[in-house]
Amino acid sequence: MSKDGKNQSEEMVRLAVSALEEKKGEDVRVIDISEVSVLGDYFIIASGSNANQVQAMTDNVEETLGRAGYFYKHKEGYQTANWILMDYGDIIVHVFCREDRLFYDLERIWRDGKMVDVGQFHQEG
Repeated sequence: MSKDGKNQSEEMVRLAVSALEEKKGEDVRVIDISEVSVLGDYFIIASGSNANQVQAMTDNVEETLGRAGYFYKHKEGYQTANWILMDYGDIIVHVFCREDRLFYDLERIWRDGKMVDVGQFHQEG
């Protein structure tokens, strides 16, 4: 991936993390998968306490990234809201209800990726 592409991915992650945290997303994690997968550069994983919160979190990600000119290529799981996946190409956002996150354990499955400190994506100031 080009440097510009990586910078764009990081900007998308920053926006998505902020949008998830605005809606009180729990245990937000970022995994750099760029060296272990062709799926994208980053996975973002977060949890919500119920279906309404999970939907609100993904709605906020969609709105925030959309305002910045980024639109998902694919979204699934919205109706049941147990696990909503939003594929933006360079980043893939996974928002789970707590129990489903524990069950699917993506952090373990993608342990070959690099866990990234979410703090580095927080806006300055």
